Amino acid sequence: MKNQLYELCLKFIDQRIANATEALQQAQEASNDDIKSSAGDKFETGREMAQQDINRNKQLLADAQQQKSVLLSLADVAETEKVRAGSLVYTNNGNFYISISAGQLTLNNQPYFAVSAASPIGKLLIGKAKGEAFDFNGKKYKIDSIS
Repeated sequence: MKNQLYELCLKFIDQRIANATEALQQAQEASNDDIKSSAGDKFETGREMAQQDINRNKQLLADAQQQKSVLLSLADVAETEKVRAGSLVYTNNGNFYISISAGQLTLNNQPYFAVSAASPIGKLLIGKAKGEAFDFNGKKYKIDSIS
């Protein structure tokens, strides 16, 4: 199950990288086209907006690549007694894969939440053992199992 969730997260992050790469390429092409055809104040405004798009897309790409690096480090995490990055945690109020922030994933018609260890719920889960409980957003959670 954990390997299948890992693969879903990998597809998610690869798609984010592809989207950011394409958006960056389009922003650079738009900037080049604008530079060739603009003049005066319009040129400066257009160039600045294009540069902002390029910078934003570079940041999105860097973030996605960093998330992929984190995910790749979790490829073969062994089962442990306590929750750590790479753990699959089953609770009474949902199942959590501690990996990257990929949101809700569905596997075998069951919802799982891919969350990073740095997320609010990830921070609460890290270090907990089977049977331990915690509160999050007004809900009580109890850890049923960890794999």
